[in-house]
Amino acid sequence: MADRGRVIEGVRAAAYRIDTPGPEADGTLSWNSTTMVVVWIRCGGVEGLGWTYADATCVGLIHTVLADAVRGRDVLDVVACWHEMQRRVRNLGRVGLVSCAISAVDIALWDAAGRLLGLPVSTLLGRVHEEVDIYGSGGFTTYDDAQLIAQLDGWVHEQGIPRVKIKIGESWGSRVARDLDRVRLARGTIGDDVELFVDANGGYPVGLAGRVGQRLADWDVSWFEEPVSSDDLDGLRRVREVVAADVAAGEYGYDLPYFARMIQAEAVDCVQVDVTRCGGFTEWRRVAALAAAHNLQISAHCAPNLSAHVAVATPNFRHIEWFADHERIESTYLAGHLDPAGGRVSPPRSGAGHGMGFLSKNAEPNRIA
Repeated sequence: MADRGRVIEGVRAAAYRIDTPGPEADGTLSWNSTTMVVVWIRCGGVEGLGWTYADATCVGLIHTVLADAVRGRDVLDVVACWHEMQRRVRNLGRVGLVSCAISAVDIALWDAAGRLLGLPVSTLLGRVHEEVDIYGSGGFTTYDDAQLIAQLDGWVHEQGIPRVKIKIGESWGSRVARDLDRVRLARGTIGDDVELFVDANGGYPVGLAGRVGQRLADWDVSWFEEPVSSDDLDGLRRVREVVAADVAAGEYGYDLPYFARMIQAEAVDCVQVDVTRCGGFTEWRRVAALAAAHNLQISAHCAPNLSAHVAVATPNFRHIEWFADHERIESTYLAGHLDPAGGRVSPPRSGAGHGMGFLSKNAEPNRIA
């Protein structure tokens, strides 16, 4: 039986929609806002915080099915809580929004456990790195040349970030000449000593992805993300065989079997994992172990301030995507957010939980659920 001071007493959630500064798009999607679903777990006089970037419909699921799964349990039994949530959603379907909701609750549970014990989340997870690399990510296809140059200049010449990524595959891969012009512009802006990554968001067919990938070598592009759909594992493998850059995918992984299939297919050089989609810190650790068993590194997709805390506890870790939209949101609505200047981050070794607090008053005008 749990100590009464460790019993989970309450679970609450809210959703906030934050507009982007202007229209944004990648190879296969456009958007003008981002929705953040926030979760609070109350127990023993502390409150744990978690979040995901997903639809506001997650709030109802969290308040009912997931809250019922964890309420009354020992907050230190985070993994047991995770498995109970997994069991409760059997007939709902784990993949997609359900997994995003589980992720937010799991993260809040780890934060609450750390706060109750007075220990950082990274210590609870087993920290192995003092700091980890990050890369600036944005370069949307809606940007004109001036906007792209300004963003790249900000990352490289103002913040000292030595890795950057831009979007290509515009309009489902139908504007290859513009894609390559933007890659050329990016290389000319950042210079020869900065790593250049690209992300096609699954916009190309297989043959074209291979030909584009071969051209990318002209500008020393070292990371080719989702050259084809991440559902096309054979296509990813075929692109890997003909390009010099590392092929990466995995951001749409919502459960361990997804990553097992991707790794078994030899589809990627580096596995991407989104902690706010995959099932939280608990599932991330299982994915990292699976990748390590196949001598692969993992890279964190987005949610940078959460990713950092599990990244430093992951031996086979490469880098965090410091995504422009999430950086803007997290630096505005979170106390205790990290600074990406210099291209590396180090979550504090002191304090409790992940150390961040949600600034509800700042966010309240954007609340939608």
